[in-house]
Amino acid sequence: MAKDDVPGVGPYGGPAGGWGALHAVAKALRGQMAVASDARALLRVNQPQGFDCPGCAWPDPKHTSSFEFCENGAKAVSWEATSKRATPEFFAEHPVSDLWTWSDFALESEGRLTHPLAYDAQTDRFAPIAWDEAFRRIGEALRSLPDPNLAEFYTSGRTSNEAAFLYQLLAREFGTNNFPDCSNMCHEASSVGLPESIGVGKGTVTLEDFDRCDAIFCIGHNPGTNHPRMLTTLRAASKRGVPIVVFNPLRERGLERFAAPQDPIEMATLGSTPIASAYYQLKVGGDVAVLKGMMKALAAADAAALAAGREGVLDHAFIAEHTLGLEPLLADLDATSWPAIEARSGLSRADIEAAADVYAKADRVIVCYGMGVTQHRHGVSNVQQIANLLLLRGNIGREGAGICPLRGHSNVQGDRTVGITEIPTPAFLDRLQAVFGFEPPRAKGHNAVEAVQAICEGRAKALVCLGGNLAVAMSDPAVVFAGLRRLDLAVHVATKLNRSHLLLAKQSFILPCLGRTEMDMQAEGRQSVTVEDSMSVVHASRGGLKPASEHLLSEPAIVAGLAQAALPDSKVDWAWLVADYSRIRDKIEAVFPDFADFNERIRTPGGFRLHVAASEREWRTSTGKANFLIAPGLNEDPAVAGDGVLTLTTIRSHDQFNTTIYGLDDRYRGISGRRDVVFANAQDLAERGLKHGDPVELEAVFDDGRPAPSRIYGGLIVVAHDIARGSLAAYYPEANVLVSLADYDARSGTPSYKSIAVLLRRAGSMGSDAAESFERDL
Repeated sequence: MAKDDVPGVGPYGGPAGGWGALHAVAKALRGQMAVASDARALLRVNQPQGFDCPGCAWPDPKHTSSFEFCENGAKAVSWEATSKRATPEFFAEHPVSDLWTWSDFALESEGRLTHPLAYDAQTDRFAPIAWDEAFRRIGEALRSLPDPNLAEFYTSGRTSNEAAFLYQLLAREFGTNNFPDCSNMCHEASSVGLPESIGVGKGTVTLEDFDRCDAIFCIGHNPGTNHPRMLTTLRAASKRGVPIVVFNPLRERGLERFAAPQDPIEMATLGSTPIASAYYQLKVGGDVAVLKGMMKALAAADAAALAAGREGVLDHAFIAEHTLGLEPLLADLDATSWPAIEARSGLSRADIEAAADVYAKADRVIVCYGMGVTQHRHGVSNVQQIANLLLLRGNIGREGAGICPLRGHSNVQGDRTVGITEIPTPAFLDRLQAVFGFEPPRAKGHNAVEAVQAICEGRAKALVCLGGNLAVAMSDPAVVFAGLRRLDLAVHVATKLNRSHLLLAKQSFILPCLGRTEMDMQAEGRQSVTVEDSMSVVHASRGGLKPASEHLLSEPAIVAGLAQAALPDSKVDWAWLVADYSRIRDKIEAVFPDFADFNERIRTPGGFRLHVAASEREWRTSTGKANFLIAPGLNEDPAVAGDGVLTLTTIRSHDQFNTTIYGLDDRYRGISGRRDVVFANAQDLAERGLKHGDPVELEAVFDDGRPAPSRIYGGLIVVAHDIARGSLAAYYPEANVLVSLADYDARSGTPSYKSIAVLLRRAGSMGSDAAESFERDL
């Protein structure tokens, strides 16, 4: 069956960006914004006096242009600044039992929430409620908990530094460190792994380092969809001849070629700039094998050079002064065979050695990586192997080189910086106590997986969500949905309706907040908030649009309202803090020394960079050095044996940001109007008697090779795609049904969304009993 014969599936021949991106921006604006002046808000995105894009966390250049936004940034802005409204009349018309049958796309498409809402069980509807009454009831419910650790306080990465700081202050004065956070589900492996390697859980590069590097390695990420503004940076590097080496199971258009919409020549000539100089399609889960293979090749080349009396390939002076653990690493590499590396990675020794040669010939190297590296059951170890590779040639702590974790949400890094963590350090808690005068809890709290497990087991009774769509983002929805329905209290601070809001507790509330694009007026006047990008630069964000409703409150104001209701004897003057956000920033500065002169420094266009010790070769590890750390074996997840087992990775479509679905197209992969697809290698299909366009289903496989009939994903068509042998890909979050809540990295708590052992077969092959059981679970 030809691709053109499958509805909604066809080839896409254009580059990333270009006219296709401009057309998509125009379509998004037409579909969401009714007022031309609101559409002009795009001209204020990522500008010094404007607002930070609510999309990805890629940093802003020091010298901004008139159009500092990308296609998906425009979608994010139009999605938030939409003219559509979900009013009380809408909720009066639709009972929750009806809304539950809607798609996630349809729920959010109703537009902005306009009033605070409380669920009424008698009518099965959300009804408007006054803010004071909502706060009173929520505060009463929280105070009635016999133990503060029965409450979970979830945070979305779009939350500003000011709101996040107040939120952690509320929860800690309430008495818990239960801070499940969206970062737990994406880059927590970086936050846990990198401190052990280099002493800091953040990237070490700046945007300017990309102007000075000699090679870039891209591992396990897709910038064309997930952080498109990065393409401008990669394009500039490519144009000056920098080799860009890509390791990714799928061919992704944004890593192949890019047409800059701001370049009149490329647009007029329909030209584009090649991105990858070498593109290696490793198997899903083959990253550690590749990294070990490259390090093994470097070690061999170094030994040969030294034996011949030449200068070594490794940076021995740097290693001697700054690191520990080289000899055990070399011994591990020596014990790892090339046949094993080739089998696990899906690449040839020659290809891996060629990539290592590019690395060895470059004086300054940056390695960028995404969730294709972190979302595995050994994600922490995966990240540490990237650090090892960079340390071998001194590529951390110098200009034009370093490690670059690619964060998703615009402030997912910042909310952690200002205290959203379930594992607070004693020093931080001591400063918090000194500044605010209460004794904060000292015990470790819950991360996202632990919080959901506690909810499902009845060890947590209240959930407060500052943004996000926790239930849909989490793995194992059949289990998670049932657990959240047993809560006593569920509170959701949100701009739009999503499925998590429909998982009803004994008391459920939806509290609508201002978006990043909207003007925030408080008692002392118009306010700005701050965010931290993925390269540790903190800058101001100032919305300018009229709020979607006069009944909206800002996130800091909502947190303060909750705190005043839940903590009647609070040590904190919440109203005073919220009246002027500079007062919140003064308190952040008092608790976190790296924020010295906070209010003064954010007045500088572009903001300021926080101190990243490893960037200065200051190693805040337990040894005082950067550490080479060994990954046992080559498996990023448990090896699953069995006939026909394939490994599936979840992916985002081009019309998507995390769990938010902007539309049903995935332009660069040739998909339009649908999401019910699984991408597969044509040879893998032929071996199973399948062909492109066939109806199929997926069944997860336990670690011991047994099928898991309670985790089946059906109703799919299979699409023959340019993907590595033995690998499959399907859309997140729908494919989360295949991931058990127990499938996560024990060290970081990150679910293993990127490596799921499955069986692929023609639809209808599973037994009727299993199918019925699966339907009942959902």
